[in-house]
Amino acid sequence: MEKDFNFVNMNATKNIALVAHDNCKKDLIEWSIENKRKLSKHHLFGTGTTATLIAKATQLPVKAYNSGPLGGDQQIGSRIVEGEIDFIIFFWDPLEAQPHDPDVKALLRVAVLYDIPIASNQSTADFLLTSPFMETSYNRKVIDYAKRIDKRTQNFSK
Repeated sequence: MEKDFNFVNMNATKNIALVAHDNCKKDLIEWSIENKRKLSKHHLFGTGTTATLIAKATQLPVKAYNSGPLGGDQQIGSRIVEGEIDFIIFFWDPLEAQPHDPDVKALLRVAVLYDIPIASNQSTADFLLTSPFMETSYNRKVIDYAKRIDKRTQNFSK
C-alpha cells in the first residue's frame, strides 16, 4: 500500500511564530520574558506589534511580519507552507471577535495541514516548550492530502 504522508524534518533549532490578539499581548510578553533563555535557542518570528513588543521586552531578535489584520497571519501561514515556520505560539482571545477571524482560521487550518505544533494558551505553550523535542530534531508526519483525494476519486469511479 502506497503511503500517503511525508516526513518533514524540524531541526533542533526551531522557527517559532509568536502571535497574540490585543487582549493577550501582555500575557505573551510576560510568558516570553519568563522563557527568554529557552526562546533564545530558536529563531523567532511574529506579527507586527507582538513581534516588536516581545523583541523590546526580551532583547531577543524577532522578525516582524505585518500586523494580523494587515495580513501578518497570512504571511506566517505562507511561511508554514514554504517550510520556514515549525511552531506557533498563538495566544488568542476567545471572548473577542476579531476583524480578521477568517485569516486566523486560515492560519490554524494551514498549521494543521502541515502538522505544525500550536500552543493557543500558556499551559500548552509551557508543555510544548519543555518537551524534549524542543532540543532535538523531529520528523513531522505530514499527510499528503492530494494523494488521499486522488485515492477517494479513484474509489468512487470504480
